[in-house]
Amino acid sequence: MKKEKKSSEGEAFCTVGEAAQRLGISAHTIRFYGKEGLMDFVARDKNGNRMFRQSDFERMFIIASLKRSGMTIRQIREFSELCDEGDSTISERLAMLKSQREEVQDRITELQDALDVLTYKCWLYETAQAAGTTAVHDTMPLSAMPPRIRKIKERIRLLTQDMERRYKGTKATRRV
Repeated sequence: MKKEKKSSEGEAFCTVGEAAQRLGISAHTIRFYGKEGLMDFVARDKNGNRMFRQSDFERMFIIASLKRSGMTIRQIREFSELCDEGDSTISERLAMLKSQREEVQDRITELQDALDVLTYKCWLYETAQAAGTTAVHDTMPLSAMPPRIRKIKERIRLLTQDMERRYKGTKATRRV
């Protein structure tokens, strides 16, 4: 059994490697965040090694989550600095988070569209494989397709029409 490490004040702490493992990120990432000024809240021992306390993990988890959400290091640093400034920056922090949440929601929609296309194409080729030909779909009525596949096929059709309209609009604008 691993012995718990304690600071000179008797508080339990863990190393960079242990913190990385708990957070599901690499030790290299934690060190990079430190070099970028995102880990200034983490105490250091007399040798300069970071000593991660239990109380540090929520903030570290938030930093890692903001990064996974697509925020840049600069934006995360700005957000952290605003947090350190206190309640006078609540509105600014909320605006940053709402903007990032919107970007994440847009990416989720794009990924869901991509997943739907993959689901549809897998069904298409599974059906073709069972029939021995891709021509099986040429005469297949929509009613013969599973409901989820019909729904995806209709969404693909609508997205394709929308793309064509935007392309035609862009082409017409270029000619002018």
